[in-house]
Amino acid sequence: MWMQTAKAFLVGGAFCAVGQILIDRTSFTPARILTGYVVAGVVLGALGLYAPLLEWAGAGASIPLTGFGNTLAKGVKKAVEERGLLGIFTGGLTSSAGGIAAAVFFGYLAAVLFRPKEKK
Repeated sequence: MWMQTAKAFLVGGAFCAVGQILIDRTSFTPARILTGYVVAGVVLGALGLYAPLLEWAGAGASIPLTGFGNTLAKGVKKAVEERGLLGIFTGGLTSSAGGIAAAVFFGYLAAVLFRPKEKK
């Protein structure tokens, strides 16, 4: 268990470190960096290169945005195999619907409980 935790921490930390370096050394906005992570996960997942990292690092590779991109790629691939070209449009959302629903629910719950206010 400790070794798996260490692997997850190292890989997740590496993703964070790369993001911080990009923020500090480039003119990329955080939104562009986050989008780049999702696209990188999609590309690496589509090429079959993300699965070995996911197997080795576990949550350190599945939780960051690259893991979300990989989930989208796997969903599209599966849906295309099952439904043909229509799967291109439905597969990603079908495969990631649980995570998206959880994010919306917990975001709403936090907004209700803590009553956010606009900055002045």
